Amino acid sequence: MNDQIVTLEEQAVQAVREAGALLADPAAVRSIRAKSKTDYVTNVDVAVQEFLRERLAALAPDIQFMGEEQDNRPLDWSRPCWILDPVDGTTNLIHRFRHSAVSLALAEGGQIRLGVVYNPYSGECFTARRGLGAFCNGSPIRVSGTDRLGDSLLSVGTVPGCRELADTAFRQMRDLYDACQDIRRTGCASLDLCWVACGRLDSYVELMLQPWDYAAGLLLVEEAGGRVTAPDGSPLSLCQGGPLLATNGRLHTAMQSLLK
Repeated sequence: MNDQIVTLEEQAVQAVREAGALLADPAAVRSIRAKSKTDYVTNVDVAVQEFLRERLAALAPDIQFMGEEQDNRPLDWSRPCWILDPVDGTTNLIHRFRHSAVSLALAEGGQIRLGVVYNPYSGECFTARRGLGAFCNGSPIRVSGTDRLGDSLLSVGTVPGCRELADTAFRQMRDLYDACQDIRRTGCASLDLCWVACGRLDSYVELMLQPWDYAAGLLLVEEAGGRVTAPDGSPLSLCQGGPLLATNGRLHTAMQSLLK
């Protein structure tokens, strides 16, 4: 699989870049369907997923495919698998907030081996391959050197799809706000993770995400020198969702203490 990943990386990045062009078109969203009160799928989500499913299948027919807009229960996690979020930040896309991304990862043996996150609005393409570092448009990136919470800029989630967690989320947000320099809320998990990886953010926390939200970003943060776990320090699952804490590594313990 190692040799195959080298061959696949360039082709997968090109496919993600091509798919991302669909997000950047202001007139792209023509239909919106509510999956729940706060979770939506647009024609763009479906188009990007089908485009990449076909391209990736042509590149490597034996690799499975996990996508947000499909039933993923039949997947066999003992085999390699692509993990795709065709539009991370669909609500942003609907409102023309211009902060969404295509996120693609390749998992094998319980680990993410390759990650790509593309922001078509800025033209930034974040890539990582396990053991070989993290990059933005080909230039190496590293997490920040911030070692005091009081000097940190944090990003938080508001769990719109799990409103029963809102009280906990906003209590934690206040605790974090009191301890740090300031907080941000962008509505795109994959880009929050990229921004931790490149040092624009010092930490990012969210109480409920799905594997397609964080798979690629997880590898980017780790390869940039940071750390990604559940808030209690346990590893994240690639087959089911949960809470996430990403930091530059230096702030991990301090953040964990605030999230108890």
